[in-house]
Amino acid sequence: MGNMEFVIEAEGLTKTFGSFVANDNLNFNVKKGEIFGFLGANGAGKTTAIRILCGLLLPTSGKISVAGFDVYTQTEAIKKHIGYMSQRFSLYEDLSIYENFRFYGGIYGMSRSKIKEKTSEMLGRLGIESLRNSIIASLPLGIRQKLAFSVAIMHSPQIVFLDEPTGGVDPITRRQFWEMIYEAAAQGITVFVTTHYMDEAEYCNRVSIMVDGRIEALDTPRNLKDKYQAKDMDGVFLKLARKAG
Repeated sequence: MGNMEFVIEAEGLTKTFGSFVANDNLNFNVKKGEIFGFLGANGAGKTTAIRILCGLLLPTSGKISVAGFDVYTQTEAIKKHIGYMSQRFSLYEDLSIYENFRFYGGIYGMSRSKIKEKTSEMLGRLGIESLRNSIIASLPLGIRQKLAFSVAIMHSPQIVFLDEPTGGVDPITRRQFWEMIYEAAAQGITVFVTTHYMDEAEYCNRVSIMVDGRIEALDTPRNLKDKYQAKDMDGVFLKLARKAG
């Protein structure tokens, strides 16, 4: 453990709830600046694993470190070095854009001046400075999603966890969202993204595919397509799911 090249190291990550095994002996490492796709059908165990990696849930067993910190004993340190965005939106709908940035910036321990600077920079990049006092609930879904991502990385975390971030939005917005992910990765932020849209796997550097709580495959999209003789990632997933079934 403690290899500087990896920002996430998981060895034998296992989580059980009574007799139900949500994560069954997962082994994977994630490199700095990598876009790592954590794929699988709903109920495959993705969210449970993400909660463990974010320091929100203790594993049953396994050796796991995130940003160099141990998930059993250093969860508070982990939380300071990561960002998190869930599908169910991490923004307060009755607050304005700026109030959301100010609130989260405060939680992340940023100074007032840094929050102001970062908010202006991010709203400028999205081209929505004029909306800074708009209430979140009044904004279109696509803009809310991009804002939720911006808030999750405003403190320049080492890793940002995105739990099915593109659920329920149109293809154009999804594409724009992935452009933001590429930008973040280019700045050295590691992106750990769960999705059940197999076409999004193509945008990742490497993907792991979970079936029934286990990682059935882990490689680059190209290598997986070659290995399973599939023309796209949907084809890879179908072959794995069939094998498991």
